[in-house]
Amino acid sequence: MLSTIPIDLDEIDKKNIDKEILRAGIIAELDAINLYEQMAAMTENESILATLLDIAKEEKTHVGEFQALLLQLDQEQVDELEHGKREVEDLSH
Repeated sequence: MLSTIPIDLDEIDKKNIDKEILRAGIIAELDAINLYEQMAAMTENESILATLLDIAKEEKTHVGEFQALLLQLDQEQVDELEHGKREVEDLSH
């Protein structure tokens, strides 16, 4: 599990610090989603299952919030997400 920021933010150029903070937040949320969904798959207790899946869903919202902020700050990220989307569409046709 992730308990520390996976990069040394002290070594990041100050003009990029906010983008890296947001990326670290996305990583943490994705890690939490994986954890909660894996635990949900293991339990037979319906209350625990429902709670874990609800929390995982909330974490997915957090990913969206961080991503929305990142896309406001990083045009290259916007462009590359669109490029990736087109590549997937091309492969599925």
